[in-house]
Amino acid sequence: MSTTIQLIHQLETQRSQAERELEKLNLAIEALTAIEGTPALPVHRKRKFSKAGLARIAAAQRKRWAKIKAAQQKSPL
Repeated sequence: MSTTIQLIHQLETQRSQAERELEKLNLAIEALTAIEGTPALPVHRKRKFSKAGLARIAAAQRKRWAKIKAAQQKSPL
């Protein structure tokens, strides 16, 4: 049991060190953006599907529609 407690304590120590490092990085970023004036805007890239991915999506949609149409033909309203 004591090794588990020691491991937990060690992980908590590492987490607190990482939090302190993250805070330092955040302060550095804030300082640099204050010097620059405005923060750099993030680059948003449009997601792209491969042709194979689009084909799989289209096939799945056709399958769903076929299932719905088959159910409608069996029990028309």
